[in-house]
Amino acid sequence: MSTLPQQPSEGTNRERPTVAVARAARMLADAGVEGARAEAELLAAYVLGVSRGRLALADGFTPAQRDRFDALVTRRADREPLQHLTGTAAFRHLELAVGPGVFVPRPETELLAGWGVDQARRIPEPLVVDLCSGSGAIALAVAQEVPAARVVAVEGSPEALSWLRRNAADRAAAGDRPIEVVAADVTAPDLLADLAGRVDVLLCNPPYVPADVTVPPEVGRHDPANAVFGGGDGLSVIRPVVARVAVLLRPGGVLGMEHDDTHGEVVPRLLAEDGRYASIADHTDLAGRPRFATASRRADGPHAGDGPAWQTASS
Repeated sequence: MSTLPQQPSEGTNRERPTVAVARAARMLADAGVEGARAEAELLAAYVLGVSRGRLALADGFTPAQRDRFDALVTRRADREPLQHLTGTAAFRHLELAVGPGVFVPRPETELLAGWGVDQARRIPEPLVVDLCSGSGAIALAVAQEVPAARVVAVEGSPEALSWLRRNAADRAAAGDRPIEVVAADVTAPDLLADLAGRVDVLLCNPPYVPADVTVPPEVGRHDPANAVFGGGDGLSVIRPVVARVAVLLRPGGVLGMEHDDTHGEVVPRLLAEDGRYASIADHTDLAGRPRFATASRRADGPHAGDGPAWQTASS
């Protein structure tokens, strides 16, 4: 196990944050952690109980704080996710509790959530469903930003459900509109039967990584595999969800679904081939990679000769 050299501030047992961060950043960079400096600063701020922006103004580390910081940096160098070390993940305007057993929400998913918020705001009292909810990131973001929405979050993993329920309770206690949590398999043919034909906005961040793809250690060792991998081609959950969503949406209701960056053509094609969707588009993330597909539920049957079945769109 690596250890960090210690350098107390002159004339005191405290170590300056700048010194601690510099040596931690070097260790994290050597371990292959991207954004090593930023992550070292976040860990230092976490240990000192200050915001990252006020880190330079903070008192130095006491010996006990330095030991705690060193231990966290060593764990991060071993590629344990930063969010597991701090116990929280930032998502839009939220801080969510996360840890072993639940997928850590990613910044790119904020684009899908933002799209869903925009769609829900167009409806006076929208019914919004979040499938594969995990920590509840998308569902809770919509509930916070669209107070008039009824939000239903669906998750099948018992481990993830405990995090989802915890976050839902925390946000309700903070004053956000409570969401409804449903324990269910999103591939079930009778999923949310009581909501069939009534959903205004349906959002989904399913497991979609193809099984043979090598993922970073933070994902492969710590994110639950059933929240990451979607079978051999990454579509084992997406296919049944596409079919079921068409039943759940009202005519004119909309779907937004995240997908792998290799699925920029195949997921829109699945939506087009289903025949019950219109206005199919694919959207890129901030890095320009295909990231999520959107569509609306037809009010009638499939139409031939409508022009292009789908199009790309920037986010």
